Amino acid sequence: MNWYAIFAIYVLFWVISAFIVLPFGIRTPDETGEALRPGQADSAPSNFRPGVVALRATVLSAVLFGLYYANYVEGWITLERLTHIG
Repeated sequence: MNWYAIFAIYVLFWVISAFIVLPFGIRTPDETGEALRPGQADSAPSNFRPGVVALRATVLSAVLFGLYYANYVEGWITLERLTHIG
Protein backbone atom coordinates (compact mmCIF):
# COMPACT_ATOMS: atom_id res chain seq x y z
CA MET A 1 0.00 0.00 0.00
CA ASN A 2 1.54 3.33 -1.00
CA TRP A 3 1.59 6.50 1.12
CA TYR A 4 -1.12 8.23 -0.91
CA ALA A 5 -3.53 5.38 -0.28
CA ILE A 6 -2.65 5.29 3.41
CA PHE A 7 -3.24 9.04 3.72
CA ALA A 8 -6.52 8.97 1.76
CA ILE A 9 -7.93 6.07 3.77
CA TYR A 10 -6.88 7.70 7.05
CA VAL A 11 -8.61 10.95 6.04
CA LEU A 12 -11.78 8.98 5.28
CA PHE A 13 -11.58 7.33 8.69
CA TRP A 14 -11.02 10.74 10.30
CA VAL A 15 -14.08 12.33 8.65
CA ILE A 16 -16.29 9.39 9.59
CA SER A 17 -14.92 9.50 13.15
CA ALA A 18 -15.58 13.23 13.38
CA PHE A 19 -19.24 12.69 12.52
CA ILE A 20 -19.43 9.84 15.04
CA VAL A 21 -17.99 11.85 17.97
CA LEU A 22 -19.65 15.16 17.07
CA PRO A 23 -22.78 14.81 19.26
CA PHE A 24 -20.94 13.67 22.43
CA GLY A 25 -20.82 16.32 25.15
CA ILE A 26 -22.98 18.87 23.34
CA ARG A 27 -25.52 20.74 25.45
CA THR A 28 -28.33 22.95 24.22
CA PRO A 29 -29.13 26.33 25.80
CA ASP A 30 -32.19 24.72 27.39
CA GLU A 31 -29.95 22.20 29.19
CA THR A 32 -27.39 24.79 30.30
CA GLY A 33 -29.96 27.39 31.33
CA GLU A 34 -28.79 30.03 28.86
CA ALA A 35 -31.19 32.35 27.12
CA LEU A 36 -31.77 31.90 23.40
CA ARG A 37 -30.62 34.69 21.13
CA PRO A 38 -33.05 36.03 18.52
CA GLY A 39 -33.08 33.68 15.54
CA GLN A 40 -31.20 30.91 17.32
CA ALA A 41 -32.55 27.40 16.89
CA ASP A 42 -33.61 25.54 20.02
CA SER A 43 -31.23 22.68 19.17
CA ALA A 44 -28.16 24.87 18.55
CA PRO A 45 -25.28 23.88 20.84
CA SER A 46 -24.16 26.37 23.43
CA ASN A 47 -20.84 24.72 24.29
CA PHE A 48 -19.43 23.52 20.95
CA ARG A 49 -15.66 22.92 21.17
CA PRO A 50 -14.17 21.97 17.80
CA GLY A 51 -10.75 21.23 19.28
CA VAL A 52 -12.15 18.52 21.52
CA VAL A 53 -14.10 17.05 18.60
CA ALA A 54 -10.96 17.02 16.45
CA LEU A 55 -8.92 15.37 19.21
CA ARG A 56 -11.54 12.68 19.80
CA ALA A 57 -11.87 12.09 16.05
CA THR A 58 -8.10 11.78 15.71
CA VAL A 59 -7.86 9.19 18.47
CA LEU A 60 -10.82 7.18 17.17
CA SER A 61 -9.62 7.30 13.56
CA ALA A 62 -6.11 6.21 14.59
CA VAL A 63 -7.54 3.17 16.36
CA LEU A 64 -9.87 2.29 13.49
CA PHE A 65 -7.17 2.81 10.87
CA GLY A 66 -4.77 0.72 12.91
CA LEU A 67 -7.27 -2.14 12.90
CA TYR A 68 -7.86 -1.67 9.17
CA TYR A 69 -4.14 -1.69 8.37
CA ALA A 70 -3.46 -4.68 10.62
CA ASN A 71 -6.23 -6.55 8.80
CA TYR A 72 -4.72 -5.50 5.47
CA VAL A 73 -1.29 -6.81 6.44
CA GLU A 74 -2.37 -9.94 8.31
CA GLY A 75 -5.41 -10.86 6.20
CA TRP A 76 -7.74 -11.70 9.08
CA ILE A 77 -10.95 -10.90 7.17
CA THR A 78 -10.83 -11.40 3.39
CA LEU A 79 -13.46 -11.58 0.66
CA GLU A 80 -12.87 -15.31 0.34
CA ARG A 81 -13.70 -15.81 4.01
CA LEU A 82 -16.81 -13.62 3.78
CA THR A 83 -18.25 -15.52 0.79
CA HIS A 84 -18.19 -18.79 2.76
CA ILE A 85 -20.33 -17.31 5.52
CA GLY A 86 -23.55 -16.91 3.51
